[in-house]
Amino acid sequence: MTPGSNIPLPVPRVAVDVSAPVRLDVSGLLLTADGKVRSDDDFIFYNQPSGPGVTYRSGGGATPDSITVDTTALPPGIEKIVVTASPDAAGQTFQGIEPTATVRDAASGSVIATFTPPQLGTETALVIVEIYRRNGAWKARAVGQGYADGLAGIATDFGVTVEEPAPAQPAAPARPVAPPTPTLQTPVTPPAPPAMAPPAPPAPPVPGAGKINLDKGRVSLQKNQTVSLVKGGRPLLSQVKMGLGWEPAYRGKDIDLDASVIAYGPQRNHIDSCYFGKLSIVNGAIKHSGDNLTGEGGGDDEVIVVDLGRLPQEVTGLVFTVNSFSGQKFTEVAKAYCRLLDAASGEELVRFDLTNAEAQTGVMMAKLIRQFSGEWEMTAMGDFVKSRTVRGMVKPAAQAL
Repeated sequence: MTPGSNIPLPVPRVAVDVSAPVRLDVSGLLLTADGKVRSDDDFIFYNQPSGPGVTYRSGGGATPDSITVDTTALPPGIEKIVVTASPDAAGQTFQGIEPTATVRDAASGSVIATFTPPQLGTETALVIVEIYRRNGAWKARAVGQGYADGLAGIATDFGVTVEEPAPAQPAAPARPVAPPTPTLQTPVTPPAPPAMAPPAPPAPPVPGAGKINLDKGRVSLQKNQTVSLVKGGRPLLSQVKMGLGWEPAYRGKDIDLDASVIAYGPQRNHIDSCYFGKLSIVNGAIKHSGDNLTGEGGGDDEVIVVDLGRLPQEVTGLVFTVNSFSGQKFTEVAKAYCRLLDAASGEELVRFDLTNAEAQTGVMMAKLIRQFSGEWEMTAMGDFVKSRTVRGMVKPAAQAL
């Protein structure tokens, strides 16, 4: 996900894990339509780990802290749950930390979406994602709003009462895994430890924290996983090829699938579509190899070449789709995949194999999103749509950005 983007929630119970290379304090706030908590009981964190429909789980330093939201158990009048995070170490900023929020199906653990806020600096607390109700349906939105005054700024902004500590009070005892965050009687920013106290050992890196990049070679993605197109610390700003391939299922008859790419602007506005009927768009920065009518033969069936360095700044998102113009369903297709290659060397950079199928005529295979830092990220999608042409994919693909 990118800042401001949203997705519908396919399940009523979701868990939001927030990971980073350092320990974080994660919390959730239940908000009414006016954007405020009803009382301090709506502030869910390690000292108050449960509330109506929202619970906090500590990862204990080995796994990410998590906020679980059961939308069916939320009280009437609660329209939004915001998930926040702040570094465990007092005064530490998010500079270089890059926290990642992972929204999961709370029952199965399967990943629904991920979000890493870009361009962080002096922020000491973040609203990372929010779970909100719109027209009776629940959605998740990527936020990434930073606060320079820590968790106290977030708490105050959403109506939680924060009392400053009395100067003569001794330091509050620390919990085993992280210093306390305040309730009405506990300060938000914990007092500094005594000068002679030995520093706490650094927390071990969270497995899987941070973004995958290309430094270790070819990346094989699972559905909803994201890879940053960065190698050796530098964004990949060159020509790439998106190869898409498929075979008829179980020696079935030839199947006519069409690969396309849809270009969007920063407001998810449709800029243009590149497909067999329009083989070049955005002044030749995106080109299509032409139509394959059968899917037979080895290698990629259709290839779309993207010159990342020549794409105009107005193009911030690309969604790669495949449609069955002949009307056959994807249950009649075998071995569908997409793969990203370096156009100059032919080296395969990223691959995504479609492992499931639905009786639909369209599928969104993958998306490329330009980050504020200039780098591009590729996310595996594998989401099916009822559409035989790219024209019918424009709206659902925009919603998926």
